[in-house]
Amino acid sequence: MVTIKEVGVSVILERLINIYMKKVILDVDTGIDDALAIIYGIESKRLNLLGITTVSGNVPLHMVTKNTKKVLSLIGREDIKVYAGANRPLIREPEYEYSVHGSDGIGNALGYLEVDEAVEPTFAPDFIIEQAKKHQGKLTLIMVGPVTNLALALRKEPRVAQWLDKVIIMGGIVSQAGKGNKLPNSEFNMFADAEAASIVFHSGADITLVSLDVTTKTLLTLEHIEELKGTKYYDFVLNSTKVFRSFTFTKFGVNGCALHDPLTVGYVLDPTFLKTEKYFVDIETVSPLGYGQTICDFRGLWKKKPNVNICVDVDSERFLDSFISTLKDVE
Repeated sequence: MVTIKEVGVSVILERLINIYMKKVILDVDTGIDDALAIIYGIESKRLNLLGITTVSGNVPLHMVTKNTKKVLSLIGREDIKVYAGANRPLIREPEYEYSVHGSDGIGNALGYLEVDEAVEPTFAPDFIIEQAKKHQGKLTLIMVGPVTNLALALRKEPRVAQWLDKVIIMGGIVSQAGKGNKLPNSEFNMFADAEAASIVFHSGADITLVSLDVTTKTLLTLEHIEELKGTKYYDFVLNSTKVFRSFTFTKFGVNGCALHDPLTVGYVLDPTFLKTEKYFVDIETVSPLGYGQTICDFRGLWKKKPNVNICVDVDSERFLDSFISTLKDVE
């Protein structure tokens, strides 16, 4: 029999913490705010991260995967496994967001880092199926890019929808018509693969959509970033967000960037950051004017069962305090 002394008290504590922390998979298309979400989630020390899955989105898949591994290297958590997923949308040709995220996807802030780009042999949708089955009712899937990997998993194994505890998705714009970031009524993640989103929305999974309606109210300004001066992540946050902040300044006259993806992770850490209500939500996959538009039936005109929790309010100040303090407290 192995004794506690032989294993080590710290190892025992770590194992106990992992048992009781929320089990999550983080699905990313690592651009700038994905990188910040990865840092926030890991440094919170409150998530049992089973793995990170990557998907084509902000940049091509090989860049997403490389960026993810660079961020893990920056954090010092190269032990976290990365699983590559879909390298394109289900049907459409991919479109990328270099103007927001820079030529490498993370503002060229980690160009000095060399990483082993090898990933786990398991295809990301298969990893999602495997872990959802293993941890039935206990696994939260946090998706901060296009939802192609989950759509592929559901097509292969529809029971994933019931096996997952919750699916938290950064995407869409619900009540602020005309204020999209890809088309007037469309948000990028939904636009990137609306057919995949349709599969996910109609799967029966417990879905919360963290949309532009709330994420645009969580603006990380230069003043916020200066609060990190002298800390481990100051240089990365300052340099990586430069192109994103420039984009925001050109569009809105503010030197800052919305923390779309970190807020999505934040909701898992503390659901009281957001107020949600459940409605029937569908997505446009046909019209060139509104492809990727998330349509919420607020008045119940379609008489269909509510399928998505939408976000109607955010405690942005408290969330921003949490994000900054989490990064600031890292030694």
